[in-house]
Amino acid sequence: MGGDGTVAARPEQRGCGLRSMATDLFNPTEEHRALREMVRSFAEKDLEPQAAAFDRAEAFNLPLFRKLGDLGLLGITVPERWGGAEMDAVAAVVAHEELAAVDPGFTLSYLAHAMLFANNFNQNADDAQRRRVLPKVCSGQWVAGMGMSEAHAGTDALAMKTTAVRDGDRYVLNGAKMWITNGAIGDTELGDCFLIYARTAADGQLRGGRQLSSFLVEKGMPGFRLGQKIRDKLGMRASTTAELVFEDCQVPVANLIGSEGDSTRHMMRNLEIERLTLAAMSLGIARRCLEIMNRYASERTAFGQPLRHFGQVQRYIGESYAQWMAGRSYVYATAAALDLGAGGQRLDSDGVKLYCATMAKDVADRAIQVLGGYGYVGEYKVERLWRDAKLLEIGGGTLEAHQKNIAADLRRVEVLR
Repeated sequence: MGGDGTVAARPEQRGCGLRSMATDLFNPTEEHRALREMVRSFAEKDLEPQAAAFDRAEAFNLPLFRKLGDLGLLGITVPERWGGAEMDAVAAVVAHEELAAVDPGFTLSYLAHAMLFANNFNQNADDAQRRRVLPKVCSGQWVAGMGMSEAHAGTDALAMKTTAVRDGDRYVLNGAKMWITNGAIGDTELGDCFLIYARTAADGQLRGGRQLSSFLVEKGMPGFRLGQKIRDKLGMRASTTAELVFEDCQVPVANLIGSEGDSTRHMMRNLEIERLTLAAMSLGIARRCLEIMNRYASERTAFGQPLRHFGQVQRYIGESYAQWMAGRSYVYATAAALDLGAGGQRLDSDGVKLYCATMAKDVADRAIQVLGGYGYVGEYKVERLWRDAKLLEIGGGTLEAHQKNIAADLRRVEVLR
């Protein structure tokens, strides 16, 4: 799309090499292709007109978010019997890529709901829990999120201090979670339900991750409240971020997910699809910035010729395209191999996010440079996309965490095939 919101010619529409293969890496089935067309149409017609205003207001567009439920996107990986679309990791990537090309902040709220909560809950809850909760989440009746990070425990998740102590037919939770997407759906209103990770064993009682359990915590439970809505963020302003506080919070035993001590495994498995879809968001940001930069370089002239005739601009466009396509190929290859029900796929889920997060920020930065003063203001969108892109180097795992994980996983590999 150009600065005026019209659709620019996209590389895939011009018969690029990867698109001419017998098997389309990016749309492996007709179902995936139809999904992409549907989500792209929604993004262009419904998301685009409101994106800048909700970014400026630092507000969450709840009515529009609920339309994702009508489209079947809020439970994209959830089985149909629980109200979902029962699609795969490739479909999740398609949805996040297309939405983020228009409004990454809105897309981040979608990711927290559909991946961090719905996918996670579906994988680890029992049927009674699924039956009660997932239809409301998949329809958009409930807005959901996940609470792992704390003020002093982000990358080092196992250092979390929130506790859950069993007391008869309930658990009593104490502590606070920080940086929680969808924690607030207004200035003072909590989201509807959350998967909350807490320590259920005293320090030293159990080793490592066996101390952690997860709970379904719902709005209205005694002792559960909104601490603060985080304001004045650099980017992703259309996605609300909040602190959640638990003060002797009363949670029924029936809301324990799995068994006590199981949830480090739950967490690590769901991080794989989280990081993959965050990488997909990076693809959407990079594609949109490349489209805008490409169009502007043809329309704007300097010294009597279009900008695209200058070598430095050619370098910005050429490097951006090559890096976007490299990241896109890596993301879709990883998605095709990802089993949502299994763990142990961290190497490439970390790899795609490590590469694509910085790639998107760099492409956005080049777009600003090509547009000059116009890139620095909101009219052409790239300044907002640049601000949004930075979060992807931090949230869902920092670049440094991915580097550490990849090095650790490669320790067991002698030959790369």
